[in-house]
Parts: sequence; C-alpha cells; structure tokens
Amino acid sequence: MMTDRFARALGWTSLMLGTAHLAAPKAVARLCGVDDAPGATTVARLVGGRELLHAALLLGAKNPAQWAWTRVAGDTMDLGVLGRAAANRTGTRRARALAALGVVAGIAALDAACARRGTAKAKGPLQVRASITINKPREEVYRFWRDLENLPSFMIHLDSVRTLDQRRSHWKANGPIVRLEWEAEIIDERAGDLIAWRSVPGTGISTAGLVSFTEGPGGRGTVVDVSLEYGAPGRKLAAAVARMFGEHPEQQVRDDLRRFKQVMETGEVVRSEGSPEGHRALRQLRQRPAQPIGGRA
Repeated sequence: MMTDRFARALGWTSLMLGTAHLAAPKAVARLCGVDDAPGATTVARLVGGRELLHAALLLGAKNPAQWAWTRVAGDTMDLGVLGRAAANRTGTRRARALAALGVVAGIAALDAACARRGTAKAKGPLQVRASITINKPREEVYRFWRDLENLPSFMIHLDSVRTLDQRRSHWKANGPIVRLEWEAEIIDERAGDLIAWRSVPGTGISTAGLVSFTEGPGGRGTVVDVSLEYGAPGRKLAAAVARMFGEHPEQQVRDDLRRFKQVMETGEVVRSEGSPEGHRALRQLRQRPAQPIGGRA
C-alpha cells in the first residue's frame, strides 16, 4: 500500500536523522543555529534518541502509517524550539535557525499527511484472531468458558465478570489508560460448539467476539479459536499506546489463550517468583532468574 510505503520512507528518514544527531550533536546544533545554547549537544542527542524510536516504530510495525502521529508530535516540539531560537538570535545563527525551521515545517507537513492517510485507512473496526489447542475434551473446555465468571482467571486485564442472567453480563477491565465497564450479551450459542457475544449498545464500549470449540487433529484435545472486534472511539490510538507497553490486543488474546490452556490442563496459571503474573509481555522487560513461589533454594 502506498500509505505504508510512505510511512516506511519517513522511518528511514528518522533513522538517518537519529544517527546524525547521535554521531555529531555539535554539528547538528551548529546547523540549527543553537550551538551557543547551554546543553545544546545534550538536547541534540535526546532528539536523536527520539528519532530512532520513531524509526523503530515505523520500520517495525505491520501498519506503520498509524505511527506517523508520533513524528507529528516530535515535529511540534522541534518547531517550538527552533521558533524560540530564531526569535532570540541575530545574524548567521538566526538565519540558520530560520532555515532549520523551514526544513522541519516541510517535514511536519509530510508527516501530518501520512498520519491523516493512516487514520483514514484505519476507520474500520480492529479485528483480532488467535487459536490454541488444549488437551482436554471439548465439552469440558466449553463449559469452563461458558461460565463467564471464570474468564478473569486467565484474562489478566479483566477485573471481574458478573452474570446478570442467561444472556447478559457486566464486565470490568483495566484499559491502557483508564478502567472500563460495560455490559455484554450473548447473541449466538451452540452448546459445545461456539459462543458469540457483543457489548450492549450505549455502554460506551463497542466490542464483539466469537469463540469456537472443535475437535483437535485425530480427536486429540480441543482447538479453541477466538475472534474479537473492537470499534470503540479512539481504539486505534489506544491500541498504539498499548502496543508500546507490549499490551496490544493481538498479544493480549494470544497470552490469554496460553493462560487458558494452563488453567484447563494444570488447574492454574503457571507462575514463578520471577514472573508472578504469568506470561505477560510487560513483565518480560524485568525478567530475572526465577524460583517457585513460596520458597527459595
């Protein structure tokens, strides 16, 4: 897609800019007319680190255009700094600051155009799918999931699910930024085969899902296939923020299914002193040699 190629080109631009800022911060400060400012080289290095972060997001993502907004935010900061620099300087330094301001303004226009295209492209609902095979009979796996109050035992972002009647339930969860509450209703159900649900309109959250249960290959175990759809306002921004912390919905559902497998096959989520919350991406940043909970060698 042209928009994604555009975004990756901006990613390569960030990579080159970041490398230049880190390799030659004094030269960059001089080119921008701020070499007389205290801490100018430190600021140049910080900007270089930020540009490398932009590069990693734009070059490493499956849908890079949505990350162009991070460059727009960086451009805004740079324009403010260079605008003040141009206003407070005279002579050649002022001329260099104005030239740098013009270059950044041009880049900002390209970044904003890419970001707007990425936003327009992402107007449809966010869809997530994952599956896993569990070494338990299909009816047993289905019954455990059908008791919706069991879901927080392996979905770590859920605080609670309270059944209101046979079809409706009240959900509480921790979002990337705020706590969330909504009601959901089962819209289709085939005992032992599938459960489909959606959020009740007017509860502030727009989401739907379907989980199916089928016999595993050769009749061994059960294949659990989950499809989720998120359509809440701002869901792309929320997903982008979540992805930075390793909590993107695609990863959430995969991790939830791994924990579901552990609960069904062992009776609990496998945990250790090194990772007491089980398999959760954010925890991986501070992993350490582990011992069983409750005892040390």
